[in-house]
Amino acid sequence: MSMPTLSTTNLVLAADAAIDLQLHTTASDGQWEAAELIGYLKREGFGLAAITDHDRPELAKSIQELALAEAMPLLVAAELSCVWREQMVDVLCFGFTLEPNPLTALAADLHQRQRTMIANAYAYCCDAGFLTAQLQPQLETILKQPSASQPHAFAALVKQQNPGLTPAQFSQLMQAAGCDFATTPIAAVVAAAQQSGAVCILAHPGRSDGFVCFDQPLLEQLWAEVALDGLEVEYPLHTPQQIAMYRAFAAQRSLLTSAGSDSHRPSKPPIRYRAGDYRALLGRLGVVVAEDHDA
Repeated sequence: MSMPTLSTTNLVLAADAAIDLQLHTTASDGQWEAAELIGYLKREGFGLAAITDHDRPELAKSIQELALAEAMPLLVAAELSCVWREQMVDVLCFGFTLEPNPLTALAADLHQRQRTMIANAYAYCCDAGFLTAQLQPQLETILKQPSASQPHAFAALVKQQNPGLTPAQFSQLMQAAGCDFATTPIAAVVAAAQQSGAVCILAHPGRSDGFVCFDQPLLEQLWAEVALDGLEVEYPLHTPQQIAMYRAFAAQRSLLTSAGSDSHRPSKPPIRYRAGDYRALLGRLGVVVAEDHDA
């Protein structure tokens, strides 16, 4: 059986070509429509990008079809929601096979667990008098949304129905109801991804808003437990000091590095990172980046 054609097949980029390897659409928790985002990338002259919708690896084939139709190279990619030491971390998975595989099965299991979590949170809020059974149609609408959107949508429903709650009261209610993001142990995600042919990159290691913020000792502890292939170095919330530390950590261990804007909407557009700075990762994914003197 012949391999499916990818939008990156035989792709050669100049060293200064613009790339952005973390983008999100309405298929997870973004506001970009996929076709809209692809059109933007093409108009703005990006040489390569990655749509990394949360926990949606099963969409890779349809994204490749859109990319091929628009002649806009996109990596096969998804971002997986993980947990490490009881805290959230995200893993970017690049280059997995388009056929059903362990990674898509794991994401399907997460989606079902997320639905159960939100349904249970709804029942709790009904029992506690914060929601009513008459809101069942709204719950059904929420449960049809992508996993990454469900906690946000449920929280918005509770706020709408209980405008008098203070922020502290609302936070306590959501915690008591168990409204949270479903996650999978990071070791299980990396194992499934690598069995599926993926390269695994730790996403936004310096982000602290609800995620583990990694310093070097924590990175060393993570890598002692999980065989990740690399980490996202350039990211809008990373400080220059963090970027330098992450580059040094990767260099010491011969790890791959990546860069992404984490754009979720047109008001926060993709960022033009330099392909030549991520030659090793792109090479692993079959994309040739010319040396600077060859560009």
